[in-house]
Amino acid sequence: MTPSAAQADSTTESGGTLRPIRWVGGPDGHLELIDQTRLPTEFVWLACHDIATLIDAIRRLVVRGAPAIGVAAAYGVVLGIGRDWPQAGAAWSARLSEVCTDLAASRPTAVNLFWAIERMKRRAAGLASASLNDARTALLAEAHAIRDEDAAMCRAIGRFGMGLIPENGGVLTHCNAGALATAEYGTALALMYAAHDAGKPFRVFVDETRPLLQGARLTAWELVQAGIDTTLICDNMAAQVMKEGRVQMVVTGADRIAANGDTANKIGTYGVATLAKAHGIPFYVAAPSSTFDLTIADGSGIPIEQRSPDEIRAGFGRPTAPAEVPCYSPAFDVTPAGLIAGIVTERGVIRPVNGDTIRAMFA
Repeated sequence: MTPSAAQADSTTESGGTLRPIRWVGGPDGHLELIDQTRLPTEFVWLACHDIATLIDAIRRLVVRGAPAIGVAAAYGVVLGIGRDWPQAGAAWSARLSEVCTDLAASRPTAVNLFWAIERMKRRAAGLASASLNDARTALLAEAHAIRDEDAAMCRAIGRFGMGLIPENGGVLTHCNAGALATAEYGTALALMYAAHDAGKPFRVFVDETRPLLQGARLTAWELVQAGIDTTLICDNMAAQVMKEGRVQMVVTGADRIAANGDTANKIGTYGVATLAKAHGIPFYVAAPSSTFDLTIADGSGIPIEQRSPDEIRAGFGRPTAPAEVPCYSPAFDVTPAGLIAGIVTERGVIRPVNGDTIRAMFA
């Protein structure tokens, strides 16, 4: 995906690829994140020199999207262990455990966060006798590897899923599962970028995604930058657009997928999947293997994050409801596997979606 020429220097790394997370310097360096709360009107990098700044950034959705949160958390381990020990010993290990616990508490639903933390902990387990510099260097290399592997998985998702995009048809997506939600390229949007790069004509309908408008602020921004035919709609317009025959496929990302294929994604996804079923439109999910949580049997075991009521009552600081009215604000919902036509992964497309096909894919 290539942003406009006016933004290319500020938004991309080499090769014109949008990457929302970057590490600056060596083992003693720091992490920088595109501040997604400022998009689309401002493009700003937030520098994280300590773990507290990063955790606050994750909670405030400066960085969001399950894969991107996992990558950020991996770098957070490097930030958090500090530079106060001559070698990686008992005190260093205790600090590592504390950092991982704090990172894990930042957001509960996106399983990539926990996957990345556990991987960093496994790498750290063999470094107890190393010098602090060697230990930090090894952990930074592991974080780089997590980032690079996520980018490669997203590219593979695009290759496996691009054939699902209907030529001259309409695709509807909800929330943001693009480059901003990953190391680069995206998951659901990877299918679109790959199809667009191959010259396939199609149109995308983007749900605005209440209450924080990730579709309007982020997905629409990404797709316009990429030159993809894009139309923004309000969430409550999806049924009408489907009824009018404008949509032939729906694809979203995922924050956690249970062993049976039940999928947690941004609130509103379940409703979109139900509408797609009612209109005979295939509903697909795109996600890397790190988003699957095979320890959870079905969607009932997926923890659902509750957000501040003010995101509904006064979104972006502007009151839109009585200050005293109670609000219910889950950040995610769970789409049953039976509504999902297929899950596009870096290993291929899982279909039909059930426990047997998922186990076969990841055996």
